[in-house]
Amino acid sequence: MKRITLILALMSFVLSGCFWQEEEQRPLINEGKSPKTLFEEAKEELSAGSRGKAIEMFEKIDAAYPASKFSKQGKLEIAYTLYKYKEYDRAIAKLNSYIKLYPEDLASTPYAYYLRGVISEDKSKSLLDEIITDNAQRDVSSVRDSFNYYLALINKYPQSEYTEEAKSRLIILRNTLVRHELHVAIFYTKNKSPIAAINRCKFIIEKYPNSPSIPEALHLMAHNYDTINAEKLASDVRRVLEENYSKYIPSYSLED
Repeated sequence: MKRITLILALMSFVLSGCFWQEEEQRPLINEGKSPKTLFEEAKEELSAGSRGKAIEMFEKIDAAYPASKFSKQGKLEIAYTLYKYKEYDRAIAKLNSYIKLYPEDLASTPYAYYLRGVISEDKSKSLLDEIITDNAQRDVSSVRDSFNYYLALINKYPQSEYTEEAKSRLIILRNTLVRHELHVAIFYTKNKSPIAAINRCKFIIEKYPNSPSIPEALHLMAHNYDTINAEKLASDVRRVLEENYSKYIPSYSLED
């Protein structure tokens, strides 16, 4: 009996030794680095221009330390990095995921809302917009998205540090959307569709009454009323234009 006990004890010792040997050989998670250290290293990779490596390291933090503050910050860093490299759709998808995960985090989620608006706004821009082109003449779906993202931020977090800036951006975006509608009305006018042009001008006047594009919408509407021989309506519109915008000079052209 003593011999059996001794054998079992020896086996236990051998197995225990194997176990500890295996533990010693098992690699540490992320080489034993803390989430803070990993985060700082990821930021260094970003500074060095190693975008892919930095994103990979931020993702490692999220996988190994999902409850840490560095995991949350890393998610935002990934979104911002994707944005800076013009991967707009991926960046917005990351921010949507962040907002879904942390809907009530007052310290960071308002920023995620704000960044969505900035990204969508930049997505609609061109380097030539300040010189030659106008983003209102292109597809404005991303402009509408940006408008709605800023509006969501204002409604959900009215006291956030980003809200005032979002409000000022809304005015710019609204004017872009109005100019788009005006370009559409001009297009209809050039293509001999006066009723469609008139309806588009009415839409501008009713939906955006304080827009800088109102005088042009009135002027264009009067022109199209002339086209369909609606003299009384054309006269009424011109009277409104003269009473409210007496110094208006047309800036659009109907020439191709």
